[in-house]
Amino acid sequence: MVVLFDPGTEATGDLAAPLLEMLERPGVGIATASGVRGAGTVKHFHDHPGPEVDAAEGYCMAFRRSDALAVGGFDEKFKFYRIADFEFSFRIRSSGKSAMVVAGLPLRKHQHRLWEAETNEDRERLSKKNFYRFLDRWGKRTDLLVE
Repeated sequence: MVVLFDPGTEATGDLAAPLLEMLERPGVGIATASGVRGAGTVKHFHDHPGPEVDAAEGYCMAFRRSDALAVGGFDEKFKFYRIADFEFSFRIRSSGKSAMVVAGLPLRKHQHRLWEAETNEDRERLSKKNFYRFLDRWGKRTDLLVE
């Protein structure tokens, strides 16, 4: 199992046990602290409490290493972190598995250093580049959206 943390996320208690318990459920491919859903489209996502979500946010997520390897892991072409977590989620979900939020995990979010290190213009440019990469691959896959 892999538990992944964003650099601005701090564990304030046991996160691993609840995440790994969620992964023990049949059909679950990603357990996450927070997720998003699209409103009938993969072009716009909103925060969603779950439990089932379209994509996991990378602040805190867990998955099986074998599942990640089976779908090719994270796309290395994402040089900036934004949307890479959504794209990875869609890879896992395209294999028939779900992304599930584990509510109430003990964590605290701090300043996101990767975000703050970029200018507004660079953040916008890099984010758009990643989003278009995501849309090129998944833009027609509305079947992966949770209803």
